[in-house]
Amino acid sequence: MRKVLGIGNALVDVIFFLENDLLLKTFALPKGSMQLVDSDKALLVEAAAGSLNKFMASGGSAANTIHGMARLGVETAFIGTVGNDTFGSFFESDMVSCGIHPLLSTGTMSTGRATTLVSPDGERTFATYLGAAVELNDAGLNLQVFGDFGHLHLEGYLVPNQLLVEKALSMARECRMTISLDLASYNVVESNIDFLKRITREYKPVIFANEDEARAFTGETDPQKALEYFAQMTNTAIVKTGAKGSLIFHDGEKYSVDAISVNCMDTTGAGDLYAAGYLFGFINNYSPDHCGRIASLLAGKVIEEAGAKICQRSWEYIDKTMSNY
Repeated sequence: MRKVLGIGNALVDVIFFLENDLLLKTFALPKGSMQLVDSDKALLVEAAAGSLNKFMASGGSAANTIHGMARLGVETAFIGTVGNDTFGSFFESDMVSCGIHPLLSTGTMSTGRATTLVSPDGERTFATYLGAAVELNDAGLNLQVFGDFGHLHLEGYLVPNQLLVEKALSMARECRMTISLDLASYNVVESNIDFLKRITREYKPVIFANEDEARAFTGETDPQKALEYFAQMTNTAIVKTGAKGSLIFHDGEKYSVDAISVNCMDTTGAGDLYAAGYLFGFINNYSPDHCGRIASLLAGKVIEEAGAKICQRSWEYIDKTMSNY
């Protein structure tokens, strides 16, 4: 089984469960989006939401995916930057406790956090203070480290740092690694569309996109047509269609995988855990529909609970179910 290296924003998730969407309007946060905020606005949002139900966990898109893969038995490592503070220590210890090798640098700023606002329908909106995460740069990437791994997973939230992303992709190609990219957020796609299209054509990563991200990338409102657009640019692409499941393109063939039936509490981490499940199958050379079934299983179980982590009882269910696939 190939070892997997993840690179992303090292963030601590601070999750609030909203009674309605008024707070989103108050702070001009488009529902379902990821908005970058400064430290002052992050504090204001957290103060306004302070009386609501609150949950905290280590997070960041790529880190969540790496957590899921580590739990599935994959040897993993994660590159990111944290601050010299209690949040940074919390992030690192959580990685270690989950069997992940943390390749963390220490920045001059405080550890970043993703203030996650969960609407009553389970949709989540992020007000993200990147903090020390923005101090991760291309100078900190080491070709020798890349050579120890077989697959590289990148989160789309890194894409605004084009030098970092380009160098990571170049090193991965030099080391003959397979690559995946989760597009992460429609507004990130819109702001970096030309760069994203170029690297997709050039490096041909496995692309993960939800319907909004696929629409922003391709201009197509029909997920099937969006998948066909991706198929012209890369060998493997997945368009996630929420409760309807997902559409998969791989090496000239199309597949459709249903979502599992669940009681949705919080969609935080659904896409990240979908990627974890799919990539687990991908690096084990499973068929695309088999990969998709594992992905849907993980995505479905994570949205039944708060945050982007799956509880032990659900992992036991996942392990048992996967043995029957």
